[in-house]
Amino acid sequence: MTTCVPTPLEDTTGDNRWISIHKRFISELRDKDPEVIFIGDCILEGLQFTEMWNECFAPMHCINFAIRDDRTENTLWRIHNGVLDNVKAKIVVLHVGTNNVGNTADEVAEGIVMNVQVIRKKLPDAYIVLPTLLPRGHQPNKLREKNSQVNATVASKCSGMKRVQIVSIEKGLVQSDGTISHHDMYDYLNLTNAGSRKVFEPVYELLHQILTENEPEKDLTPSE
Repeated sequence: MTTCVPTPLEDTTGDNRWISIHKRFISELRDKDPEVIFIGDCILEGLQFTEMWNECFAPMHCINFAIRDDRTENTLWRIHNGVLDNVKAKIVVLHVGTNNVGNTADEVAEGIVMNVQVIRKKLPDAYIVLPTLLPRGHQPNKLREKNSQVNATVASKCSGMKRVQIVSIEKGLVQSDGTISHHDMYDYLNLTNAGSRKVFEPVYELLHQILTENEPEKDLTPSE
């Protein structure tokens, strides 16, 4: 199953940008000691350029290692190849799978779960926070349906896993007529400033709760 096989992103442009970014991330870890690492795809990559990142996440000693085009197998390769080595992060926030448009919902879910399992091996004591895959497209479409299926399957497979928290982040994106506003997703995939604040508020609340929790074994439930 390709979604579970660590694979570097194909260099279709010839400029080696993806591998260069990966190497830069590893280099940055030598000078930083993050408490929270974000890793995954465009949804997380875009977050670091928003007001919410600067106001809420940066003060938490978060570092963002997301790359826009990552699929599950690409993030998996990066984890296997050093991006989580030599760190003692308390939390890893993983969002990947929305770019696996050519895979089935079950395949995408298996790829996400494989990422979770490898993160757990790298950082046995860290919390792993999984924001759900977002709906996409201006109008209802098959990819929205698939992402919903992925979310349900991942929730089922991760149920009972120690220190793995799934956060539903899609609330409020789809309007009553079934459309998504360009005010929330400017291209109906990537989030605007306003969309990021709406979507990532429950993630911020959960991270704050984990980082300030005096009883680390206590079950944590994100705010609705």
